[in-house]
Amino acid sequence: MALSRIWSAFIIVAIVVAGFQFFLGYHPKIFSQMVIGKQGDTLYSRAIEQKALPLNIANELINKSEVKLGNDKYYKLNDNEFIVSKEQQANGILTTCKDAVDICIGLIGIMALFMGLMSIAEKAGGIRFLSRVIRPFFSKLFPEVPKDHPAFGHMMLNYSANLLNLDNAATPFGIKAMQSLQELNPDKDRASNAQIMFLSLHAAGLTLIPVSIIAIRSKMGAANATDIFIPCLITTFIATVAAMIIVSIKQKINLLQPAILAWVMGISAIILALVLYVHQLSKEHVDGFSSALGNGILVLIILLIVLGGVYKKIDVFDSFVDGAKEGFNTSIKIIPYLVGMLVAISMLRTSGTFDVILLGMKNVFVLMGFDTRFVEALPTALVRPLSGSGARGMMVDTIRTYGVDSFPGRLSSVMQGCSDTTFYIIAIYYGSIAVKNVRYSITAMLLADLVGIITAILLSYMFFT
Repeated sequence: MALSRIWSAFIIVAIVVAGFQFFLGYHPKIFSQMVIGKQGDTLYSRAIEQKALPLNIANELINKSEVKLGNDKYYKLNDNEFIVSKEQQANGILTTCKDAVDICIGLIGIMALFMGLMSIAEKAGGIRFLSRVIRPFFSKLFPEVPKDHPAFGHMMLNYSANLLNLDNAATPFGIKAMQSLQELNPDKDRASNAQIMFLSLHAAGLTLIPVSIIAIRSKMGAANATDIFIPCLITTFIATVAAMIIVSIKQKINLLQPAILAWVMGISAIILALVLYVHQLSKEHVDGFSSALGNGILVLIILLIVLGGVYKKIDVFDSFVDGAKEGFNTSIKIIPYLVGMLVAISMLRTSGTFDVILLGMKNVFVLMGFDTRFVEALPTALVRPLSGSGARGMMVDTIRTYGVDSFPGRLSSVMQGCSDTTFYIIAIYYGSIAVKNVRYSITAMLLADLVGIITAILLSYMFFT
């Protein structure tokens, strides 16, 4: 019910905001851009006087003929004539529907591969072995899940893939975990406590090394592309702990149990050791280490699964095919859920709702006398729960506008790495098991996102000012 209300609210708010802009004459083509527009389209162009140019834009246009600020482009025709045009930042409804299907089609091969490997691991006993290893910790966080249940192993694989920044592997592992937990769920239409805890921890997005963010910063000319590594790692860790605390309070789970404290302290020690090790590496060595750590462990997991299947004398290839078929069916099943969620998010973005929110927030912080440099990075934080690619685009746009080594550029990079894509996760994971009542999942995930955003801002002021 909560998801239904939020989805409806997204659409209603988007149309209302667009309606105001249309009837006030600000954007006469706004409904067209919402329906058939595409990212990068020019929404409008108008002449602007030199005195109306932002000061930093006017200075840059002395030596340049074109400057971009956010989704606005400024052109100099001559010393006295200038034009500003606005670009569309997201695809319209029709293109978004195609995008959603493309995402699911793109998932088919990945889902087939990893679901097939998990089928081998389950028949060879590898998932149950992993479940026994993680049981002392997970049995306290997931008291409703029986000891040695395969769901523990599936969840552990998902969290491990997240830690190593292996998004493609994390999704099939996570969907398999949700399917395992659904087998224990007495009410198939309603999210169980275990499913909410699992997804909340998953959405917090604990990642050891933000490889993709470092790569983007390096490509865009950062003096030290890895300087966001420690803030990102600490932020995701704090957001994950916050998610665990939020859900545990709701589910009345005692987090002061020795097993939970031991695991949390152990993970903290590993993270501290990694921070100390990576901090003394050069940028080139960080790139090599992160690639070897993530992809090397993934290859090792595949090798161990196949060797385990051969050792147990099971029909390895037939087991793989059986699991791959399940992965194919799951990819097709989630299409309606993803189409619905991405269309609602697209309408929010193309209607200008985010621009209204950001302008209001900036004015509020100015009136309160706060340092408003962090506001320039907020588009990344606001879009992150809605769209991973959208947030990445916002981060890149902030870096281009303010500089890769500027405070907003660094903060937006940390915000990009501080959580996962909440609404995408809800659509994909709950859609894969047809759960309609997500209960307090969204509230818990968004609260953890908020903790991550606040932590990212505070750490960025500590590290970058």
